[in-house]
Amino acid sequence: MRTGFFYSLVFALLTSVSTVAISAPAVKAETGNAPLMQEVSPKAQGGKIDLNGADAPTLQRELSGIGEAKAKAIVAYRETNGPFASVDELLEVKGIGKAILDRNREKLEVN
Repeated sequence: MRTGFFYSLVFALLTSVSTVAISAPAVKAETGNAPLMQEVSPKAQGGKIDLNGADAPTLQRELSGIGEAKAKAIVAYRETNGPFASVDELLEVKGIGKAILDRNREKLEVN
């Protein structure tokens, strides 16, 4: 009789432990997925984009109306003619008009 009672207790204990283990959510450790370095775009303290320091993907991503071709044209103009002296000099870049400049003027600066 004692043996039967003991086995019943062991069975109940193992059943409850296995039920808890199955119903518990699995926690997966995120190893290797965390970035080691955070990429920082060339923006100034005020959140503005520096025309003389920004690369083409940053210009394309941050400026309204600037696609891949215009962003590359801005970088090519800067490499050919030297750094921009003012934001208004952006009008000299082929494909950049007054409307695009006015739309993005608050986002741009020249350092």
